[in-house]
Amino acid sequence: MGLLKDITRRPAMQEALGFAFARYLQAVRRSNRFVVEPADIHGHLTALTPIIGTAWHGQHFMAPFLRRDEDAVVSLVSRSSDGELNAIALKHLGVGAIRGSGARGRDPRSKGGASALRAMLRVLAAGESMFLTADVPKIARRCGTGIVTLARMSGRPVVPLAVATSRRLDFQSWDRASLGLPFGRGAMVAGNPIRLDRDATDAAMEHARTAIERELDRVNARANALVGREDPGAGLRSLASRREPA
Repeated sequence: MGLLKDITRRPAMQEALGFAFARYLQAVRRSNRFVVEPADIHGHLTALTPIIGTAWHGQHFMAPFLRRDEDAVVSLVSRSSDGELNAIALKHLGVGAIRGSGARGRDPRSKGGASALRAMLRVLAAGESMFLTADVPKIARRCGTGIVTLARMSGRPVVPLAVATSRRLDFQSWDRASLGLPFGRGAMVAGNPIRLDRDATDAAMEHARTAIERELDRVNARANALVGREDPGAGLRSLASRREPA
């Protein structure tokens, strides 16, 4: 196992694996019949551009297919070895990457968060859209403060997104991740934008944070309903809350 792990961390192998994953996702996209909501989904998103697109962790693998060739999008990707594979796959899908991630303590300055935040602000100021998952590692379905901080400092809207397929693998991971399979049906849903003023109070930021949670839950439930499935991560937030000490 140690040897295999070392091999997969070699740059050439990571490049090959990232390329293969990108091609697999493209095959899933081409072989599924997708419906979209709203019907003019790209007009809806273009009118808001640049946006801060977001999805729940584990339900984000197909999110790049909401992007058209002419859309400039950059994604926040963790600095882990898995993140390196994701960054390579995104490159082959036409999506840029900023390396950094949130932390369990939700401090946006940790794990490269401060430099990543500055880089994301530059991307948005240049008219390009950002994409990042709303929940931070190991804290499923609970929106962290990083994305609302980015929304407040940039003045750009957060748009919850969901992509679901009828044929897929659902994993028993902390985030109940899903990986789409070919030859089924798919749905892409864009939610209502959530905005924050640059002088937003702490109370306003908390209101926006919970609004993002609710809208992400809604679009995930809707995307899954359109393909006749249930959201595999529904209820994770309440389950985590019950496990927390009083």
